[in-house]
Amino acid sequence: MRTSEADEQLDRARSLLAEAQRVTVMTGAGISTDSGIPDFRGPNGVWTKNPAAERMSNLQTYLSDPEVREQSWRSRLEHPAWQATPNAAHEALVRLERAGRLHAILTQNIDGLHQRAGSDPDRVLELHGTMFATECMGCGQRGDMDAALRRVADGETDPPCRECGGILKSATISFGQALDREVLERASDAAQSCDLMLSVGSSLTVHPAAGLVGLAARAGAPVVVCNGSETPYDDVAAAVLRDPISEVLPALI
Repeated sequence: MRTSEADEQLDRARSLLAEAQRVTVMTGAGISTDSGIPDFRGPNGVWTKNPAAERMSNLQTYLSDPEVREQSWRSRLEHPAWQATPNAAHEALVRLERAGRLHAILTQNIDGLHQRAGSDPDRVLELHGTMFATECMGCGQRGDMDAALRRVADGETDPPCRECGGILKSATISFGQALDREVLERASDAAQSCDLMLSVGSSLTVHPAAGLVGLAARAGAPVVVCNGSETPYDDVAAAVLRDPISEVLPALI
């Protein structure tokens, strides 16, 4: 049941959006849950249900433990993102872009759903990389994830790089791994030059990505937070929306 406070927050967010011409959007796992991809820290999150699964996202553990790599490859093979389709929240951001008011999408997601929904790939900055490519930790060679997963399906439990024999992983950013400098610089520019920062479906606890919201606020942009649970940036937000993202984002936009 909606409350008057929820309606007030939505009205405030609508007013801010109506005045904005350069909206930068930060998205996290929460925007993709209605596409069938579980988040990490929510009540039904991957790491909430199975804390040990977080080890697969730690770079040093991945590099040093063959069993973790084998588990990671099995997990990639079965990942729900391969069958996922964009939901109403992704589509709402496409409408905002077509209205000429979307400056950039800074996404922590690796699932490619923004692009599949129709967002301009040049406006989507994948802060944490992509699951659709592989990267060798030895020679840096990048490849197609489909090709690597075919090798796993054919029986290679931990397929090595075919160029140098090094360790392969998805081209995603793990804990202990630096973000791509160029992508981070472009994201920082987008945060500092927007006239509204809309944070959608992110716990805003993973840095440096989360810090981009604070960067926008310090540059003078109002912040709207749309997330099912509290975030560290709620106190600086001009409006906070708690309703389901695939419902409230289309209603907002």
